[in-house]
Amino acid sequence: MPANLYALGAIALWITLAALGVSLRHIPPFLLTGIALLMGSLLALPAVLQDRKAWSVPAKTLALGVYGLFGFHFLLFIALRHAPPVEANLVNYLWPLFMVVLAPLFLAGLKLRAVHVAAALLGFAGAAIAILSASSNATGAVGWSWGFLPALASAFIWASYSLLTQRVKPFPTAAIGLFGLVSGLLSLLCHWALEPQAVLSARDWLLLAVMGWGPLGTAFFLWDKALKLGDARQIGILSYITPLGSTALLMLVSGRPLSWSIGLAAVMIIGAAVLGTRVK
Repeated sequence: MPANLYALGAIALWITLAALGVSLRHIPPFLLTGIALLMGSLLALPAVLQDRKAWSVPAKTLALGVYGLFGFHFLLFIALRHAPPVEANLVNYLWPLFMVVLAPLFLAGLKLRAVHVAAALLGFAGAAIAILSASSNATGAVGWSWGFLPALASAFIWASYSLLTQRVKPFPTAAIGLFGLVSGLLSLLCHWALEPQAVLSARDWLLLAVMGWGPLGTAFFLWDKALKLGDARQIGILSYITPLGSTALLMLVSGRPLSWSIGLAAVMIIGAAVLGTRVK
């Protein structure tokens, strides 16, 4: 199914985001996000030069795009600063589950079946095992932190943004570049107001370009195509491949052996994806 292939393309790129983020962890997060989003927005230029109406979207649609791209990253970074990062990241990965259960509320003609909920919960359980197994600190219960609230809000924002893009007046996928441009500028404004200044090396700029043209660029365009063509419930379940792949890649890059828990998580997430994509 073409929609699932587009979704898998976006997921494959998002899998690299954590590893790239580790390589660029010395860069203030809003500066990193702002530059990467601006670079990603450049991918839309050929389409815009060919059709200048590609960025002529209603203010409501532009606001939705900024709500998704900027709002998600803004709240996620707040969460990562004020809650244990591994657990905050796990809370953030509720967004595929939100996509599945909220789809019938946001989109007409979709019904939520028990098998969709079961697949989404199985996928989330697999993601939890994958993420927590990679943390050397995940040895017991984690105390409450208010930082979990913005993590939960960021999950809701990405899920609702993904669904609401199908509710507004149809817009060309090239408009994602405009969303990224405005969101990138807002991120740089946050950097100027909230973060210390930083000097970037040539290696930093190279990795920022890879991030901008990959997980914070091409991935958003592929994601939009997937949502326009496919079933949001199935795409949401497929998305649990992201935390699994991201965690496994981080462990490989850091030289840590893959554990039995990663294998178990893989079985659970792949099982959830197969289960979820076989029902209508």
